[in-house]
Amino acid sequence: MAEIRYTKDHEWVRLEEDGTATVGITDHAQEALGDIVFVELPATDRTVVEGESVAVVESVKAASDIYAPLAGKVVEINDLLTEDPSLVNRDPEDEAWFFRMELDDADAFESLMDEDAYKQFLETL
Repeated sequence: MAEIRYTKDHEWVRLEEDGTATVGITDHAQEALGDIVFVELPATDRTVVEGESVAVVESVKAASDIYAPLAGKVVEINDLLTEDPSLVNRDPEDEAWFFRMELDDADAFESLMDEDAYKQFLETL
């Protein structure tokens, strides 16, 4: 089973068997946003640095940036989200992934929060 880590910006990152990382937003994030009505995804082959805004989610409440959790290159986007943005509300931590990326430094994945650390972080909000 693939390992999942989390960021303080409420993105989840799943390290895949092929070494790529799949990125999406957490259930907490989609709940805070409300009904998602639009998703803007990054371009494939885009090189990103950690913390850079790479995508946008718009809900009936607000627009929110999605940040690159780690440095690397976007290799795939989830076109389903442009066709059906509400998928983010229905399945945020599986089918509604935003993009996949090749990491510049696979070891950097270990610096992200594991599930327990993320749950503890949520309790401080």
